[in-house]
Amino acid sequence: MEFKTHHLVLLCITAFFAMAGGALITPVLPEMVGPLHTTTQGVGMLMSVFTISTAIFTLIIGQFIDCINRKKILVTGLVIYGCTGLVSFFVSDVNSLLVMRFIQGIGVAAITSLAMLIIGDVYTGIDCVGAMSKISISFALGSVFAPIIGGGLATFGWNYAFLFYALSLPFALVVMMILPETRKQKELGSYQGLIEALRYLKNLPILYTIFMGFSIYFLLFAMMIYVPFMLKGEFNFTSGVSGIMLAVPGMACVVMAPKVRYFASKYSLIRVIIAGFVLVGLSLLIMSVVPSIIGVVLLLLLFGLGLVISQTCIDAQIIQISPLEARGGVISIYSCMRYIGQSFSPIILGIILAYSGIAIVFVTAGVFGLIIALMTYRMRYLFDTL
Repeated sequence: MEFKTHHLVLLCITAFFAMAGGALITPVLPEMVGPLHTTTQGVGMLMSVFTISTAIFTLIIGQFIDCINRKKILVTGLVIYGCTGLVSFFVSDVNSLLVMRFIQGIGVAAITSLAMLIIGDVYTGIDCVGAMSKISISFALGSVFAPIIGGGLATFGWNYAFLFYALSLPFALVVMMILPETRKQKELGSYQGLIEALRYLKNLPILYTIFMGFSIYFLLFAMMIYVPFMLKGEFNFTSGVSGIMLAVPGMACVVMAPKVRYFASKYSLIRVIIAGFVLVGLSLLIMSVVPSIIGVVLLLLLFGLGLVISQTCIDAQIIQISPLEARGGVISIYSCMRYIGQSFSPIILGIILAYSGIAIVFVTAGVFGLIIALMTYRMRYLFDTL
């Protein structure tokens, strides 16, 4: 079956669900502290457990991702994702919820690499960047609407946000019926699993691109987790209003994503990535001293612009430089490191928050983003010949 535009739409919806795995409940986290009888750091672990599980199982799935049909992995992941979200609605203690989030991470691990891998199967060159920009729009829409949906559902009760995840169950049926299989059967004979992919980490461009994926998601979750706490502490915002505020970067992503292909073709992927890290780092750094809600909105817009151009180009770059015989494994390692970045963000920044304050959290994250921009600028020669 020929891969068509509506098949790409299914991948975009998949990306939306993957983004909602974290974004949906971020504005609700402050509201969970009381009902679950836990702390700010405790509810933050709901994000870390989810992303750690996803990281671990992304690697496990990466061992055989090119030996099983893409569609089987995707449908299974969507079913796990939806069922665990539905069960979480009925959970009333933090430990049980942590278990559900861990299992849900397995489902996300099964779907998180598939959109990129399928795009790598059917698109090449600048067309790959164009397809990834559409996936980025879906991630952006997830970051726009998932917090709004989560915050809105939380007005009925903190656990109502988890009901949204159950929508992946009917979507799994649609995927099973419509999406074509893109795995090339001839690749199976030469594929040697994750060990083969690990050998390619000796290739510095591949290794550094994976590190950039880790870094951009570390910074993304720094914004998603700690902006709601800043908004509640400084401006007394509710979870619903915080959800709307977290939609601001996503709106910037939606506007900018269609232009990423043009920037990449004119300036090269690596230079666009550098510009993205500069914008993300500056927005987080200035967030530590912003005096007004208008300033917060402007900085969130700046963050969204930097995020979409860097994330889209990093994703396209790892697809393009991954060797065909180990592409599934390399993308699985890359996806794993993105989720490790998400996991480390609340852990490291949570420790900083406990010993200092929210302003120092944003300073730390902002300086880290600017350091990555400088490192990437110094290492741009590695990619100029690609």
